[in-house]
Amino acid sequence: MKQHNIFITEEDMERLQYLLDPAGRLLSRDQEHLETLEEELDRAKVVSPSQVPKDVVTMNSKVRVKNMDTGNDATYTLVFPRDADIAQGKISVLAPIGTAILGYRVGDVIEWPVPGGRRRLRVEEVLYQPEAAEAASLLKRRVAREGHSRRRLKSSPRPCLRAGAPRLLVLARKNRPRPEIA
Repeated sequence: MKQHNIFITEEDMERLQYLLDPAGRLLSRDQEHLETLEEELDRAKVVSPSQVPKDVVTMNSKVRVKNMDTGNDATYTLVFPRDADIAQGKISVLAPIGTAILGYRVGDVIEWPVPGGRRRLRVEEVLYQPEAAEAASLLKRRVAREGHSRRRLKSSPRPCLRAGAPRLLVLARKNRPRPEIA
């Protein structure tokens, strides 16, 4: 199987490393899956949430994949083991398919061994990615806040200037030099 560079956010890496903690491994029935996850994390490029491309499968991403052998599409949400519920399409990062898709991008083909052969999936679409959703939300709030500020400036009453009074050059943005007296 060809190795791809995969992306993991700093926060996801921290939480996933916690799953790999040796104390938890002694009790875990998922020993083999933990080892596979550890191999994936070892080759991951760790990025800040703001730097992760929006077409990358991160934790809690909802993704549509295509089975390259059957042509069938499936939609999954990649979750931590405690949140897994296959009936709701929530697959654990410790499940073989969960570990396989973590960090991959739209268009990537993932291959991994399964009993009876190999399975191949292509990431078709990232329907939801928490990092992209957060960035969009922050942008929307900033635009709304700036728009509100601009409206307030436009609707502010203009100062009344008396003949012979000094005129002030009013600057609307922060971090500008102090007003000059004309």
